[in-house]
Amino acid sequence: MTVVERISASPSSLSRAHAEARARDGVIDAMRGIAIVMVIGIHSLPQPLDAIWAKSLDAALRPCVPVFLFASGYLTALSGRVPLGKRLKAALIPYAIAFAAAYAYMALHNPAMDHRIGTTLARFALGYVFVYYYVFVYVCCTLGLWLVFAVGRTGQPDSRKRIAALLTLAIGGGLFAGSYLDPAISRLGASEALLDEVRMRDIPFWFSFVALGALTAMFKDLSGGTMGRALPGAALTAYILYAAVRILDLGDAATYDSTAFFCFAAFFCVSLFALQPSSPLLGWIGSGSYFIYLWHIFIVMALRDHAHLREFGSVAGFAVAFGLTSLVSIAALIAIRHLASPRLCRWLGA
Repeated sequence: MTVVERISASPSSLSRAHAEARARDGVIDAMRGIAIVMVIGIHSLPQPLDAIWAKSLDAALRPCVPVFLFASGYLTALSGRVPLGKRLKAALIPYAIAFAAAYAYMALHNPAMDHRIGTTLARFALGYVFVYYYVFVYVCCTLGLWLVFAVGRTGQPDSRKRIAALLTLAIGGGLFAGSYLDPAISRLGASEALLDEVRMRDIPFWFSFVALGALTAMFKDLSGGTMGRALPGAALTAYILYAAVRILDLGDAATYDSTAFFCFAAFFCVSLFALQPSSPLLGWIGSGSYFIYLWHIFIVMALRDHAHLREFGSVAGFAVAFGLTSLVSIAALIAIRHLASPRLCRWLGA
């Protein structure tokens, strides 16, 4: 009997899945804590990424968004349901507040900013302020996951087999989109800037990490034993290949939706899960990772616009930006959780 069949074999399986999801929260939060630290690292790097060390470090940190998506898919598969309204509310209310603040910051620093209603709505819908594209990605992937579970008819006979098949197909579709979406758009005369924006929002590609997380929940026995011990080595090999592709500009050397990136990020996510991180500090940071994601970028932008860190050199500037951003973000999370009401904490993503 397969893992999928065991999960769907009896009515009590959903109760066991819910219990397991709760038991895994510490591990998942620790994974999110690691991922948000990686996010801060990426945004603290000097731009543009001219130095090899910067490109190499950027490549190593890029699986951060896949970790969040992987965690979402994993927990959903354990619970067997997608609370769509709750997830959208939890994502969009904090985002709307942060968007308003980010919009004001951008307007103050750019007197020529386009404030037309249509442009502003497009910025909000696509996450086109600061680095908020992940909100658009997460919302679309949540809708996609809800659709998969609806089509798979959760709770019906063989539903887990259907869902597993749909998720596997989604990974294949994501890789296909990552390989051929941008060449197709490029043939239509799209600029490099537009191509980069499209690749950041390549939903089929990003959804492949959600699907991977869900499949890991269904077949998690495979992450132990010999295969589990081999995963870190596979992740390291995939990183070396991905970094080499980017540094040497070989073939599809894109930062985001390339096959090389998928291989590295996928191995990284599964390896991290197999290691079962359980640090209380990382778990606490991970539980507030959405707040940190939305607000840390203000610190990064203020440092870039006003601190002149380049005068200290690229390495020292990165270290200062990363350290200050991390400390101030964590301090802000502590302050919000201690001083604000529970409702305000939810509204701010804390």
